[in-house]
Amino acid sequence: MTVSGTAVICCYTLDRWDRLVDAVASVRAQQPPVDAVVVVDHNEALLTAAQEAFPDLVVVPNGEGRGLSGARNTGVACSDTDVVLFLDDDAVAEPSWAASLLACFADPRVMVVGGRVDPDWEGGARPRWFPAEFGWVVGCSYTGQPERLGTVRNPIGASMAIRRDVFAAVGGFSGALGRVGSLPVGCEETELCIRLLRRDPEVVVLHQPDSRVTHAVPEQRQTPRYFLSRCFHEGRSKAAVTRRHGSGSSLGSEARYVRRVLPLALWRYAVAALRGAPAPGPAVREEPTAAPGAASGRRLAALGAALFVVLGLALVTTGFVVEHVTAAVTRRDREPAYELVRRAPAPPAGVPTR
Repeated sequence: MTVSGTAVICCYTLDRWDRLVDAVASVRAQQPPVDAVVVVDHNEALLTAAQEAFPDLVVVPNGEGRGLSGARNTGVACSDTDVVLFLDDDAVAEPSWAASLLACFADPRVMVVGGRVDPDWEGGARPRWFPAEFGWVVGCSYTGQPERLGTVRNPIGASMAIRRDVFAAVGGFSGALGRVGSLPVGCEETELCIRLLRRDPEVVVLHQPDSRVTHAVPEQRQTPRYFLSRCFHEGRSKAAVTRRHGSGSSLGSEARYVRRVLPLALWRYAVAALRGAPAPGPAVREEPTAAPGAASGRRLAALGAALFVVLGLALVTTGFVVEHVTAAVTRRDREPAYELVRRAPAPPAGVPTR
């Protein structure tokens, strides 16, 4: 059975134009080919530039509220294939990216598939203090994520594919969640998958690491300040999800991550610090091994990574509590997400679908 796919690339700023061009080129290079739609989020100058640069593609403005969720919903509405694939505008897909994801949908139970997202660190490698277990901070795969094909609760949004029937059944991405501009929030794909699994526990959400993309990590996202801000807003996003679905279905994956992945991370960084060895995980930036004080530098790097594991968890927890308290004080409605987005996304008026 052949499964058809449309790739949706959402963008919002001219500052990432070169990255967008690379993302589009990588989708055009897919074998076999897929349809492609570029959705521009409320930026007229970017919309004009994209329509002129990609005349062979469907390039449309976001037809919903500003933000990634509305842009993705617009992309869904402008497609009519079996599956909708999502690629970030600062990510580059390998030529087999789409085929690896689409092949999983031969099983009719599979509704969502995510792929591996490798960081493309500006500067060549991750900062020495950055724990590999927190790759999700920069929208990438992380230590502790499955390394083989298997079931997960939700994919990483930078590279995922969703059967189009899902949107007709449970609605689109919730506008109450998702990144708006550069504000480091998220969980919109998490909330959608929770909604889907609550509707039908028998459906399957897969992680397919053979489907790979590289995701740009600019220098401004490699700072302790961004790391801590992202962790705080992740906690806020998790709280917003739990208000809609309760903590049971919303925090199961996070509980396993805190109980298993993070304690092991602290142990590994402690061992590395004692031995003066490189920090565990993918390569980090460090001085040549023969340089004076290299072992001391490695110890400090491992201890720094351990510290940021603790700080990251603390900031996620703080954001979670702050969001719940704020919601209680302001009497924000605990409205279920399926009521927020019961309808499937509709295309903007006059926009062609393909």
